[in-house]
Formats: sequence, C-alpha cells, structure tokens
Amino acid sequence: MPAAESYLKPDVIRQIARLDLRAEFIVKGFLQGLHASPFHGFSVEFSEHRKYTQGDDPKDIDWLAYAKTDRYYVKKFEAETNITGYLAMDLSGSMAYAGEGASGSDSITKFDYAICLAAALAYLMVHQQDPVGLVAFGQKIEQSLPPKSRRSQVGTLLSLLAGLKPQGETDVAASLTQLAAMLRHASLVMVFSDLLTDEEPVLRSLQRLRHGGHDVILFHLLDKAEVEFPFHGLVELEEPETGQRVELDADGYRADYHEAVAAFRERYREECFKSGVDYVPLDTSMPFDRALTEYLLQRRRRA
Repeated sequence: MPAAESYLKPDVIRQIARLDLRAEFIVKGFLQGLHASPFHGFSVEFSEHRKYTQGDDPKDIDWLAYAKTDRYYVKKFEAETNITGYLAMDLSGSMAYAGEGASGSDSITKFDYAICLAAALAYLMVHQQDPVGLVAFGQKIEQSLPPKSRRSQVGTLLSLLAGLKPQGETDVAASLTQLAAMLRHASLVMVFSDLLTDEEPVLRSLQRLRHGGHDVILFHLLDKAEVEFPFHGLVELEEPETGQRVELDADGYRADYHEAVAAFRERYREECFKSGVDYVPLDTSMPFDRALTEYLLQRRRRA
C-alpha cells in the first residue's frame, strides 16, 4: 500500500473506487504532512481558541496555552468557535472533462477532483465540530443538504456527492445569488467550479456573498490539459455544454491559448483580491494538500 502522503496525489486517488476511502486517505496524508509544517498542532490544539484582544476579560485567558506558546489566547465560546460551511458544487457538463494522463489513460475528471476535495473538507470540518452542508447547482441549485456537525453528516454528504453527475449548462452567477439569499448567518462558502462562463456575473455574485458577511473560498479547477494545451497538429475541440465544435492548428494556437488562460486566471485573482474572496487556482494534477491548506489559512484568519 502506498505511503499516506501519496494519497494526496490525484492519480493515486483515481484508483480508489469508494469516495469515503478517498476522503479518509486524503485527510490522513494531509494531517501527516502538517506535522512537518508551520501548521502543526494548529487545527486541533487552537481550533477552540483565539488571540487575546483588548477588551477581553483577563480571567478568560488560557494559561496552559500561554505556557506552550508564550502568547495570550482566550477560550472561545461555542458560538464563536463554529464555522458554518457550505460546499457549492458546479454540475456543468464541462466539469466531466478529463485530459490524457501520463500513462496514456484518462486522468481524473475535474468533477471527480472537486468531489474528492469537498469530501476531504467535510471530514476536516466535522472533525473540528463545524457544521457543513452542500449545494449542487446547474442552471440553479438542484440539490442541497443543510449544515450539521454530527459525525453522521459526513456519510450523508458523501452519499449525496457520490450520486451527483455533471451534465448540461450551468449558471454559476444565478446559483451563487440564490445561495446568498438562502443563508441566514455568516458562513464559509467553498465554491468548486471551472468557471467556464461569463466572468462579470460570477464576480458580481461573489461580491454579493462577501457583502452579506460571508467568507468565500473559490476553488478554480481546470484540467491539466486545459492549462498546458498539450495538443499537436490539426485538432477538433468540442464545447461540452453546447456541443459546438471548432477545428484549429494546435501548434499555431498554443501561445495565444496560454496567454488567454493566464489572463483568465489573473482576472479572477485580481477581482477576488479586491472583494476579499480567497482565490485558489488548481488543476487536476495538483496534490490535494494545496487546497486543504487554504482552508486552514481561512480558519486561522477567522480565529
């Protein structure tokens, strides 16, 4: 059996059929990696603490934490501690795309990558007793699961994730606006999408979530082939949601394509930074720990 950290690699995860095992192995490898990182101990030891600030009652200082860290922390009340999280999954047909892997076989699809990452985040959140729920959207929100923190929520959520199928067109902006209207309390919204749609409406919907007091992590997921464009000669490309086809000279088009993808990602990076949205560009060849670390960074900022 491979070492635990190898389960952070998408090509290894692809060989595991059950989503619950995929999620467990990803989290196991991630937590083992934390032991050698600056995050060691943070997610467990200080998930129920925050830094002492002026105005806090000194009687609430945790002196054991001070002895370990030489810093003042106060114990959080439960209402302060819990982050309510929502996993927002894009069901567009384009998420089913998988380019050719290194061995010549298809790599993990963008959607499979997204649900593995979402499943691992659900494990982490429930481990920290944070309520987590799910929305899955195409043209609108098609399925939803209210957030809960009990351990049984993981099984329910994974079962729903495993049954989702990406197909047809999507309206990311309308779905996120619908989600914003559903949320009654400040939440952490984790969006998983390739964002292959008009940018302006999506950016406005992300701003609307932020203006509603919600924290947002945008996991922008592309296939490795969509980033690198490893094609040669005359190729026919098909738009998966509309079926529209175009024939082009891949070698002559490559430089323009790379420039367009870089500009696409840079636009989201800049606009998300302005809005206070955490933008995480990923491709299907990247180990899962990069995305999971972004979750811990978000949690640290909230603490």
